[in-house]
Amino acid sequence: MIDTIKFDDRGLVSVIAQDVGSREVLMLAYANREALEKTIETKEAHYYSRSRQELWHKGATSGHIQYIQDIRYDCDCDAVLYLVRQEGAACHTGKRSCFYRRLETGTEIAEDHFTLAGLQQIIANRRSQPKEGSYTNYLFEKGMDKILKKVGEETAEVIIAAKNNNKAETTYETADLLYHLTVLLTDLNLEWSDVMAELQSRRGALS
Repeated sequence: MIDTIKFDDRGLVSVIAQDVGSREVLMLAYANREALEKTIETKEAHYYSRSRQELWHKGATSGHIQYIQDIRYDCDCDAVLYLVRQEGAACHTGKRSCFYRRLETGTEIAEDHFTLAGLQQIIANRRSQPKEGSYTNYLFEKGMDKILKKVGEETAEVIIAAKNNNKAETTYETADLLYHLTVLLTDLNLEWSDVMAELQSRRGALS
């Protein structure tokens, strides 16, 4: 369907990269036909650098690869959307997103948002880059039985806290449960986006 895209007179099209889990807008760049073809072929984001006038594989040197989950285009066929799983920072400044300043004041926006997708990225990074004393690494080292045991324990703790109508304790124990569920999903090479996609498929039945 690349022939559908309306490239400009330079042979380029605007590309927005968006986190598939949090839906945070990460960056804006450009792609030519070759970049789109490489993106589709490799399932990793490729762009065209206007300053260097060459193909650009995002994360090739920094390791901050954007793993493609879906590619979409707009109603006018002149803009493309990459839905990605971002490894590390999207911005060359080290920020998660390139859009970290407010127009009115120029001040930086604190990166205080936190999502299950973001939590999973932290856990996945810890699995790939073990750290001595890390509880997350301890769970991965002990394996599935230990992880499942903790999921069961934390589920029981949520039930007890809710039964006692203790909101603070329920919040605390739910956080523990979500953390351990995220470790479980990561161990199985599943993502929260997979869970959300399943829930979305049931949207009609849930309403």
